[in-house]
Amino acid sequence: MTTSPPTSWMSRRSFLALSMGAAAGTLSGCAVNPVTGQSQFMLMSREQEIQIDSERSPHQFSADYGVIRDSGLNAYINRTGQGLAALTHRPDMPYSFQGVNAAYVNAYAFPGGSIAVTRGILVEMENEAELAALLGHELAHVNARHTGEQMTKGVFVSALLTGAGIALGDDDTYAALLSNLGGLGASMLLAKYSRDNEREADALGMEYMVQAGYSPQGMIGLQDMLVNLSSRQPSALETMFSTHPMSRERLQTARRTAESRFGYAAQNPVYKERYMDQTADLRKIKPAIKAMQDGQKQMAAKDYAQAEASFSRALQVAPDDYAALVMMSQALMALGRPREAERYAQQAEEVYPREAQAKYMTGVINLEQGDYETALHSFSSYDQVLPGNPMTTFLQGLSLEGMGRKESAASRYMQFLRQGSQGNQARYAYSRLKEWGYIR
Repeated sequence: MTTSPPTSWMSRRSFLALSMGAAAGTLSGCAVNPVTGQSQFMLMSREQEIQIDSERSPHQFSADYGVIRDSGLNAYINRTGQGLAALTHRPDMPYSFQGVNAAYVNAYAFPGGSIAVTRGILVEMENEAELAALLGHELAHVNARHTGEQMTKGVFVSALLTGAGIALGDDDTYAALLSNLGGLGASMLLAKYSRDNEREADALGMEYMVQAGYSPQGMIGLQDMLVNLSSRQPSALETMFSTHPMSRERLQTARRTAESRFGYAAQNPVYKERYMDQTADLRKIKPAIKAMQDGQKQMAAKDYAQAEASFSRALQVAPDDYAALVMMSQALMALGRPREAERYAQQAEEVYPREAQAKYMTGVINLEQGDYETALHSFSSYDQVLPGNPMTTFLQGLSLEGMGRKESAASRYMQFLRQGSQGNQARYAYSRLKEWGYIR
């Protein structure tokens, strides 16, 4: 094995995170809001909304530990969502609805209509009307083009148009990065809505669900659950409240709207029994999901020993849970126990071979240990399952450099820079290419 490449920038005090890629396209200006019929500042065409969605949503789903493997539950979520989507202002969008394995409480929409709900929120809701309210709310963001509008206004669109590499500063530890490969750290890909956006989405969401035959009580129940949960376990809702500002005022508005505008639908069904039947298997492992929430909070606080204990509790309830296995791998790596961390990452790969994050973890673990050939294999496997992550290209280059394959490493570094990446990784790649004579 050759001498390790210089890795001062990727020490335990500075490593790399999943990065956002670039999306090319011609910018549009103003557009007509499909809901209000009024002019709306919009830098994305419908085609660009769909393109960005198709490129970025798979990476968010993977950061949330992949789509849940309960095909019956996923079909139920999608069936419920599609029933609502047909009644919206943009019924021709390519909607999809699915659950993801993340433990934190959230739901989100990408601009082309890809909508996901986490296991953390699925185990908190009590009936199908609440699920319809949640999906209706996310559909409203897509229909009112809030998602596209907010993404064009914020950092996200800057990253899409110029390329961005997420670089960690000197104060960020390697272990802290590993804890953010999924869950809360994934929220950089999501649009952050204004309070006005949220109010409009609440109103539209209630309209859609009532049109679909549900009681407006579903929206009230959903809002009430979120308000109560925020006081009992605020860390579990950190991402949701950062992207979906919540307040008691929204709950009070939902109650008034249900009574004044949709009072005629008060006796519509909420389908509690059907929801409980469909989520029965998931609710059996609710203690594991709660333990994962605890563990992620402890990882964020750098209390890695307690995080290990929490993830251990989760695995006692659900021994083959993919998300819990990956989280345990992250905790063990943070504790400086890479061999144990690798075993959990490999077990996660065996449990869910078509999901990418465990492959990334295995690669990072082997790269940190100097096993460059194994790391390269892992990053290449990740790239086959989930192509389009510029950081994987860089990590392949780093692995090839460690193996002494300078020409192949230079090719990866050049590819990485051509993707518009920035930050410490880009500076490292550029310095290597310049040192080796590929750049003058």
